[in-house]
Amino acid sequence: MSFPRYPKYKPSGVEWLKDVPEHWEVKPLCGCASERCESNKGMIEDNLLSLSYGRIVQKDMSSNDGLLPESFETYQIVRRGDIVFRLTDLQNDKRSLRSAMVEEDGIITSAYLAVKPESAGSRFLAHLFRAYDATKVFYSMGGGLRQSMKYADVKRLPTLLPPPGEQTAIAAFLDRETAMIDGLVAEQRRLLELLKEKRQAVISNAVTKGLNPRAPMKPSGIEWLGDVPEHWSENPLRALFSLKHGYAFDSDHFSDSGEYVLMTPGNFYEWGGFRHKFPEKFYSGADFPREFILESGQMLVAMTEQGPGLLGSSLFVPDGATYLHNQRLGRVHNIRCDKVNEKFLFHLFNSVRYRAEVAVSSTGAKVKHTSPQKILSVKVFLPPISEQKQIGQFLDEEITKTDLLEAEAQRAIDLLQERRTALISAAVTGQIDVRDPSLNVRHPGGSVRA
Repeated sequence: MSFPRYPKYKPSGVEWLKDVPEHWEVKPLCGCASERCESNKGMIEDNLLSLSYGRIVQKDMSSNDGLLPESFETYQIVRRGDIVFRLTDLQNDKRSLRSAMVEEDGIITSAYLAVKPESAGSRFLAHLFRAYDATKVFYSMGGGLRQSMKYADVKRLPTLLPPPGEQTAIAAFLDRETAMIDGLVAEQRRLLELLKEKRQAVISNAVTKGLNPRAPMKPSGIEWLGDVPEHWSENPLRALFSLKHGYAFDSDHFSDSGEYVLMTPGNFYEWGGFRHKFPEKFYSGADFPREFILESGQMLVAMTEQGPGLLGSSLFVPDGATYLHNQRLGRVHNIRCDKVNEKFLFHLFNSVRYRAEVAVSSTGAKVKHTSPQKILSVKVFLPPISEQKQIGQFLDEEITKTDLLEAEAQRAIDLLQERRTALISAAVTGQIDVRDPSLNVRHPGGSVRA
């Protein structure tokens, strides 16, 4: 749905605002809001708040990483309707949402800036500063050289202000429309979770129970496997392949560019997927055993967990770069092709039941580790080679279907979020006129052009 524009516009005098409705004002932040400076000395408030993903959320004070309650006396009190900014780490973090409106009284770290709206509506300002967030206004202030800013640095921030009644109308419109979009995003995220659960179930069931639901079953004697098809045979993994540990490359030769890219557990993604690490680690040293140069298509196993449930998972080395077999990875080689199909083995490694079994024998309090010896000691039941190939092909096809559905859901999320950002920006900068109370958009995926 398209929206009308205002009848007349004028230059705002601000680069990122451009032309604005003729009757709107541009004031410095200090002209419509003051800094909130209310100390929590004496523990006046104990409702701990935090700025997270563009929202002010409650946190549990008792489990705040062991922080002593006395420490919260250094926090600042914020009141409902205040706007909080996180203007720290500006050079290193250019992705986070840095502002949000406070919905309830509480305390928040004094590293954040809190302002109290005075001659402007809180909800309007919250949407306006979210638009500033999206256009990276805060990063350009001070020539991009400041790592953090305080109220004195932003009190002259140009703040666009329509008349009070119009602020209320714009805020109400955006509250309604963003809530609708957020609901659609939540539906797509739920779909992604359901697809993930389905993928887990399909993979695990296929590699432990087979494809024939009517096949006679027998007890495996292995707790994580349960019953298995009668004609499947028991095999320890050490009888099926060897697992070679990676090389401890000298960190003195790590660089931002080079001929070789270090493959690490951080490259492992769910269900055998590969993801690039940003920034990637390159290796510029020449003195290392050449056998640790990986070839495309080789299978690797994660010996260190870099993501929930990824310990023991596998991936195939992709094309596109010369990768090095770094430590904390195992390389599958000397596969007994008469006993196990490589694709079946790959899917077995990426089943949640198998990975849960690997995690049982892992070590490490914060980061779990395993070893080639522990992996190879795991016992599995295998169908005949011909059936393994059928299962591998079936799972390839099913995963491809699920990948496509997940990509569609993620694309829908991306489009809805783009729409949300564009709608907020257009409304709070006067590029569209939403004052008409009859406006009631039912198609949040539509255009915001006039």
